Amino acid sequence: MAWPVTVIGGGLAGCEAAWQLARRGVPVRLCEMRPVRASPAHQGDRLAELVCSNSLRSDRPHHAVGLLHEEMRRLGSLVLDAADKHAVPAGDALAVDRERFARHVSERIEADPLITLERQEVTRLPDEGLVIVATGPLTSDALAKALEPLCGDSLYFYDSISPSVYADSLDRSRMFRASRWQDGEGDYLNIPLTREQYHAFVDEVARAEVVPLHEFEKELYFEGCLPIEVMAERGRETLAFGPMKPVGLREAHPQPGSRPPHAVVQLRQEDRDGTLYNLVGFQTKMRIGEQRRILRTLPGLENAVFARFGSAHRNTFIRSPALLDERLQHRERDGLYFAGQIAGVEGYVESAALGLLAGLIVAARSRGGEAPLPPRTTAMGALLAHLHEASPKRFQPMNVNFGLFPRLDGERRRVPKRERNERMADRALRDLEEWAERVRPQSS
Repeated sequence: MAWPVTVIGGGLAGCEAAWQLARRGVPVRLCEMRPVRASPAHQGDRLAELVCSNSLRSDRPHHAVGLLHEEMRRLGSLVLDAADKHAVPAGDALAVDRERFARHVSERIEADPLITLERQEVTRLPDEGLVIVATGPLTSDALAKALEPLCGDSLYFYDSISPSVYADSLDRSRMFRASRWQDGEGDYLNIPLTREQYHAFVDEVARAEVVPLHEFEKELYFEGCLPIEVMAERGRETLAFGPMKPVGLREAHPQPGSRPPHAVVQLRQEDRDGTLYNLVGFQTKMRIGEQRRILRTLPGLENAVFARFGSAHRNTFIRSPALLDERLQHRERDGLYFAGQIAGVEGYVESAALGLLAGLIVAARSRGGEAPLPPRTTAMGALLAHLHEASPKRFQPMNVNFGLFPRLDGERRRVPKRERNERMADRALRDLEEWAERVRPQSS
């Protein structure tokens, strides 16, 4: 008989962990505080709700995150299954209809006879049994306080959300369709800006009134998700080399022969029906009135109706290299595991991957065994190793990237980056297979 497991948190990591446990015959108690207690960023009460973006980033297997997608697919990931079933056009990215995605995950979890879903806020850790803390970056104050004796003062950074607009409020005559570095029509709506238009926009952003942080809080943002006003403060051209870069677009507007745009605003379809578009890379903590006023100065957005405004929220994570062992278990409390963003990864895919790994590890532990760890050469193995081996003093949340992988065997000459990444990805999928066979459910 397998010992039951408590999973705290119904986000991507918690749902993936619960799913993997149940697939291996382990009974699970999954605790989610919403709707009993709201979070600063979620809008609904479904499990696995995406709040920052509908994109799970590149789906190309020779990109690090695309490789992570493929590894998770081969291990029966619930999150990747939901993403593939509810994908929306986004070029090479795996973007999803957020509502359908969350509904799919919620329905699968709620229908599983081995998973008991409890809607309650957990304010203290269970006294006994195996526990996976997967509360994500929006861990409630009460639970964070309960974790302090084991984890010390939580670290944090501020994450920001991009605004979304209704498609029928856009003037598409001021935009063109294209995806970076691709032929054909493309999946993104693009707003071309002249140098003058771009500078006028940046100047407005720099002057905008923002929602202030509390006096006791240090302004600290994840570099991969900076608010546009923070980027604008770093230099007038920073945005033009960031989310508004015009490169890689075989643009059809303005007319041939005219000057190429100085900058471009990209809008990505957010739902399958094409009723919503997200302003790509436009995370912001500007006040709502300022967002409405300034974003409507962009060509084609003059009459934009906003479905959601941008916002900033505090994300909590622990110093995993000092606190957790190589199996995501707390060094000082036997049977306590961490998964997802609270463990120090950045991104939805990475969070779900840690949930998957925690599910595999704890499932074996619940039966008195020990699951083998993924090869260091795989994306999951590299991510897991980083959490264990990184410097505790300089530890910050990390996206998966090929810099975390071991060097290629026999690599003596300087290999072009693209070739090196392709070879690393091919090696990862080869090395994954034997390990995957050992950890798959016996019935699969």
